[in-house]
Amino acid sequence: MKANQTVLKEFILVGFSSYPHVRTFLFVLFFGLYLLTLTGNLAILGLTWADRSLHTPMYLFLRALSFSETCYTLTIIPKMLADLLTEKRSISVPGCGLQMYFFLGLGGTHCIILTLMGYDRFLAICHPLRYPLLMTNVVCGHLVVSAWAGGFLISVTETALIFGGSFCNPNLIHHFFCHMRAVVRLSCLDSDLTELIVTMVSVSALTGTFLLIIITYIFILSTVFRIPSAEGKQKAFSTCASHLTVVIVHFGFAAIVYLKPEGSGGDDTLIAVPYTVITPFLSPLIFSLRNRDMKNAFRKLLAKRSFWNTLQGLSTPQLDLMEDKKKSLETHCAGVLQALRPLENPFSMMPPPESF
Repeated sequence: MKANQTVLKEFILVGFSSYPHVRTFLFVLFFGLYLLTLTGNLAILGLTWADRSLHTPMYLFLRALSFSETCYTLTIIPKMLADLLTEKRSISVPGCGLQMYFFLGLGGTHCIILTLMGYDRFLAICHPLRYPLLMTNVVCGHLVVSAWAGGFLISVTETALIFGGSFCNPNLIHHFFCHMRAVVRLSCLDSDLTELIVTMVSVSALTGTFLLIIITYIFILSTVFRIPSAEGKQKAFSTCASHLTVVIVHFGFAAIVYLKPEGSGGDDTLIAVPYTVITPFLSPLIFSLRNRDMKNAFRKLLAKRSFWNTLQGLSTPQLDLMEDKKKSLETHCAGVLQALRPLENPFSMMPPPESF
């Protein structure tokens, strides 16, 4: 137990204070990436909701992923941007606990949803005939709820372990948010043991979900290689390309953060930037640019909006003229149908036979 035990009411986030000359540049850079991230995720949420052809399990999982990613960035980046513009970078102890709780919960949910998306692709490619029965929208909804429950179960466990005791001075968190390893070092209790436990929980969750994804793709590849036609193989690979790319980016950056040895050196603040800022920016970009259905839905939305703008741009006389032409055409068609009606029964036009 540490000797300088006091009741702390707030922490100081050191963040990027070691780089005072580039803080304005970092603010502009991160703010731009954050706006693009929000735009991309909100576009995916809007398109998958508005286009009925995208109301399938695959895109329901994508919608859930975009929603969790939007909440994930809201947990960290606004506070980070505010701290880049001010010298007072404090956060209350309860506020720090809430930020850590939502960061870990949403991060865990994100990993589980990525795993479920891999399972969805496994069923679609390896069991195409049974897929509509095995993966319905109802089943998809239940799996998404389970992903949120699993992510926040891990989060509440780790947060309770870290904030279960008191904290000692100095109250400096050498990070730009309440990262668990940076906060647990301020604990007045045996911080080494607590840090080992929470790190093992995070690493186990991270590697467990990643291994499940690897297993699903082993089965997917074994099925794809048995497809006789090159076109069939390409189509199967195209449905997995976006998901596999996001998995590599997400778990690659996460491994750098959570699997980095203690004495390896390097600034933890800079190391965490790709995982917390770059990955959320790349994810909607990859899913939208590499997905034909998403691009088609976007084109249909633009075409529909252009049509309504054209109608709204017409004046009242032009609309009246269009209505008159419509009525004239309907009258003409009715006349043609009336003239053709006797031809439907040619015998009705013949004179009646003479009686004997």
